[in-house]
Amino acid sequence: MRTLLILGTLALLSACGQTVALAPKAGNSLPVKPQTASAVPTPEQLLTPDTQARPKRSDEQLLRSQQRKDDKFDLPPPG
Repeated sequence: MRTLLILGTLALLSACGQTVALAPKAGNSLPVKPQTASAVPTPEQLLTPDTQARPKRSDEQLLRSQQRKDDKFDLPPPG
């Protein structure tokens, strides 16, 4: 019984690492070509986020405490 359980677990785990190329389900097709695109995008291109969806960091982390420079636009609230 224990051997059967171990073999079943190994069979399930061996299927976890399998990967296949992405493709639409049978009977479905990829989305239509956008009007401004020169070709229909591939599934990999559709899954890759553009720079607006995942912008790169433009600011650096402070590695040590530093005095901030005077900001002439940092005004107190009115009143």
